[in-house]
Amino acid sequence: MSNSLVTFLPFIVLIGAMFLMTRSAKKKQAQAVQMRDRMAPGAGVRTIGGMYATVKEVNDDTVLLEVAPGVHAVFAKNAIGAVLEDEEYNRIVHGTGDDLTIDTPVVPDDASSLTEGADKAEDSKIDLGKAEGVDEDAAPGTKDGKNDGEADAK
Repeated sequence: MSNSLVTFLPFIVLIGAMFLMTRSAKKKQAQAVQMRDRMAPGAGVRTIGGMYATVKEVNDDTVLLEVAPGVHAVFAKNAIGAVLEDEEYNRIVHGTGDDLTIDTPVVPDDASSLTEGADKAEDSKIDLGKAEGVDEDAAPGTKDGKNDGEADAK
């Protein structure tokens, strides 16, 4: 009898592990359904794609989200990854909170800061003019008056 018990022990352990895994998956799925049922207009959410938006309208299978002021999009309810607390949503989207630092570099509005010092290095400039020896009267796609692929006749 003990020999048959040892034979079935791995199968019993495997069945127990499968039971525990399906139980935890069902628990997570039930939590996700409960979280989506808590959605109400005005709540901040994050989609499974990582987009943050404000709930405007909740329907049976869909949610109307405002992704930017005046910009609305319809999403499936199961595309909502998390319903966020107001404080967390405002911190992430609007940048309010203690994690902001003023010492971070500022991106300039124009490219003038990228060209500073370029006058000092004249030899590093790129010449976009025509190359010497190119026939200006030749038709486009030709070299020295010959079509591409045309060989010299000798």
